[in-house]
Amino acid sequence: MNLRAAAQPNRLALRRMGIDTYQEPVLYMHGDCHVCRSEGFEAQSRVELALRDRTIVATLNVVTGEFLTPLQAGLSEAAWRLLGAREGDEATLRHPAPLESMGHVRAKVYGRRLTATAADAVVGDIAAGRYSDLQLAAFVTACAGDRLDMEETIALTRSMTNAGERMQWGAGMVMDKHCVGGLPGNRTTMLIVPVIAACGLRMPKTSSRAITSPAGTADTMETLAPVDLDVASIRRVVERTGGCIVWGGAVRLSPADDILIRVERPLDLDSQGQLVASILSKKAAAGATHVLIDMPVGPTAKVRSAQAAAVLARQLQEVGRALGLNVRVVQTDGLAPVGRGIGPALEARDVLAVLRRQPGAPAELERRAMGLAGAILEFAGAAAIGTGLETAMAVSRP
Repeated sequence: MNLRAAAQPNRLALRRMGIDTYQEPVLYMHGDCHVCRSEGFEAQSRVELALRDRTIVATLNVVTGEFLTPLQAGLSEAAWRLLGAREGDEATLRHPAPLESMGHVRAKVYGRRLTATAADAVVGDIAAGRYSDLQLAAFVTACAGDRLDMEETIALTRSMTNAGERMQWGAGMVMDKHCVGGLPGNRTTMLIVPVIAACGLRMPKTSSRAITSPAGTADTMETLAPVDLDVASIRRVVERTGGCIVWGGAVRLSPADDILIRVERPLDLDSQGQLVASILSKKAAAGATHVLIDMPVGPTAKVRSAQAAAVLARQLQEVGRALGLNVRVVQTDGLAPVGRGIGPALEARDVLAVLRRQPGAPAELERRAMGLAGAILEFAGAAAIGTGLETAMAVSRP
């Protein structure tokens, strides 16, 4: 009998496995581990790990072979980072407390409404990493389609906004924009932010990674510059330049949104209520005051008809008002991809071609970007109505 195991029945040495599980914390334990046996853990069990002042809940994978000993607990990269582990650390392993908020998810599955209290409980547990991917999939599916009414959408958006960090920029307007998506190559943000900043407005742009398209703005920007900035770094960049383009998931702005996106992408599910909550919770948490929504409409875009666009626009504006945001929606042509490249590297090359005014640069990408930049300038009062496009073009081509 191992004396160390007997003395510390629920403690194991941590080992960094170097396995990328994206944002899902995963725990690896040997099938002969005494903790596995005494606690009744098996594959896919949810296990709470405690180390110093941090606790996480991870999904268990049981392994065999000699690369992990029965006295070690292996951690995926996400679990290692969230736990703040260091080489030589030992963690305590135990069963997590019952996940009471799953009762609200089950109620939603059976047709009950999602109240503000229920939304706070569910989103709080999701942001804390207490939901497994199976439980996340249940919540996403329960809210899919049109299963969230306006009050539920407002409640969900507020809960997602309040569950993470919030940035404050002081007095004055803070501009932001978002593309509803579904249009490959539509990297207008990387052209718009420099124009808006050059006009003296603030635009701290947080962007997402790909959900249902080959690349998100954060993916494309990352081929040119780091996007995983913390709040202090974002503030320094914006104070110096007036704008930035960063990945929202790196700064815990509406952290539940990034976790939900991880599950929505393989499911290929988009709930209109969750879409609105995803967009506006990020904008509110980033400290925006004015948000322009670019809504491509077309047979292969996320929004397929003018009627659906009008419904979504009203929902975005109403939820925005409830959160104190000024929201303006612009419908754009979603019939064809924008630019010539699809995927992060090729889309970045298109953006650089426009910025450098290279021969053969994609004219449609520039036209769309400058049109949206002009709309933001008019929205902010930095250009007279009808002159925004001309102003944006003059700034981009001095």
